[in-house]
Amino acid sequence: MVNRMPALVIALLAALLAVACAAPAPDYSQPEIRQGTIEQITPVNIANNHGQGLGAILGGAAGVGLGSLIGAGTGRDVAMIAGAIGGALVGNEVQRNNAQPIPGEQIIVRTRNGVLVAITQPVGPPLQVGQRVYLQGSGENTRVIPQ
Repeated sequence: MVNRMPALVIALLAALLAVACAAPAPDYSQPEIRQGTIEQITPVNIANNHGQGLGAILGGAAGVGLGSLIGAGTGRDVAMIAGAIGGALVGNEVQRNNAQPIPGEQIIVRTRNGVLVAITQPVGPPLQVGQRVYLQGSGENTRVIPQ
C-alpha cells in the first residue's frame, strides 16, 4: 500500500494557498455620491492587512520541509503535519508583528440633509474643516473626495 500522507499535506497546503489568495467579486454597481461639508478631521492609524495569510502559508511550507527531514514512515508524516501547523502559527505571528499601520484620517462630514457621517480612510488629498466634499460609495467603501 502506498503512503499518501505527503500528498495529503501538499493538497492541504494548496487549498490553504487558494483560500488565502481568494478575493471578493468586484462590484460593478453605480457608486453613490453625496455632498457635504467637513466638520472634523482626526489623524488615526489604520491596521495594515495587506498580504494577510502569506506568513502562515510560508511558515507552513517551511514547517513541512523541516518536518520531512525528521524520522521515516509514519513518524515522518506526523513530523510534517506538526511542522506545517507550527510553521503556520509562527509565520502568522511574525507577519502580524511586522505589519506597519497606515497613516489615515477619520473625517466627519455633515451631508446636505444634516446627517453626520464618519469615514476613516488613508491620508489622501489635503482636506480641511469647512471644505465642501463628495462622499463617494457606501458602507465601508465610502471615500471623501474634494469638490
